[in-house]
Amino acid sequence: MQISGILAYLVSFAIMAGIYAIFALGLNIQWGYTGLFNIGIAGFFAIGAYVSALITLPKPTGTYAEYVHQIFALNLPFPFGVLGAVAACGVIAFLIGIPTLRLTEDYLAIATIGIAETIRLIFNNEQWLANGPRGLAGLPQPLSGLVHPRNYNYIYLLIVLLFMIGIYFLIERAIRSPWGRVLRAIREDEVSASMSGKNIFNFKMQSLVFGAMVMGLGGALYAHFTIAISPEVFTPLYGTFIIWVMVIAGGSGNNKGVILGAFVVWAIWTGTRFLTDFLPYTLKSRAPYIRFLVIGIMLEIILISRPRGLLGEEKKVSKLAE
Repeated sequence: MQISGILAYLVSFAIMAGIYAIFALGLNIQWGYTGLFNIGIAGFFAIGAYVSALITLPKPTGTYAEYVHQIFALNLPFPFGVLGAVAACGVIAFLIGIPTLRLTEDYLAIATIGIAETIRLIFNNEQWLANGPRGLAGLPQPLSGLVHPRNYNYIYLLIVLLFMIGIYFLIERAIRSPWGRVLRAIREDEVSASMSGKNIFNFKMQSLVFGAMVMGLGGALYAHFTIAISPEVFTPLYGTFIIWVMVIAGGSGNNKGVILGAFVVWAIWTGTRFLTDFLPYTLKSRAPYIRFLVIGIMLEIILISRPRGLLGEEKKVSKLAE
């Protein structure tokens, strides 16, 4: 019984780490390869989760309909929810990129975090859109009828890993192409890239949209795993900060590194929850802050011992072409 409990915990851990690895891969496209300082990840996280939920949920009926409000309920299968989440994040990223990508790095960061918080507050305050602060519950899970509910997480782990591996190889192929080399050139020196005849704005837009679409996929996978979502999930701390830590700790500009960073940081994050159980009663209310402090200390240790992250950026970028 104890072994089965440990195994169930490890499977749940791997699912969440895999989902966060997908977010980290999306951020790595934007920051690791292009130098776009996007700290509004939580906004795309929320859009992906809510759009997939609204597409796949059935219309509320009976007494349930009296206190659940959602703009539409299409009751479509899981793949349509994922595609809708990816498309919605791509469109919104394009609209956000038009005014923000001409800003300098610091102003881009301020703009993106402001937009992300605005998105969260819209979902929180506009009850007609997605049930306001109460959120949405009862999201369908793909292939849930194939196994006993107690064993379903094994199926979902396979789904998450397939998406994560597929996204990894897609990004690897793209980043080792001429398109990817232009992104790196823009990150290193925009002026030189521009003098080579490259349209800097267009390539930045492509990077922002591509990364946002990957984040939307992560949001959809998160929503269907947790079955219920609400605006409080998509705060900057949980939806942005921890993903940045994963990318920096794993190795910005290295896709294998950010996946490793996601699993390591998520292990630290979940592990500190058990450590806080040993805190005195008077400190229990401060447990979340202590957990963030521990993650910050761990990040400092990693950066001091390995300044380029656990796996630094590869110097040779065209190995696949060879």
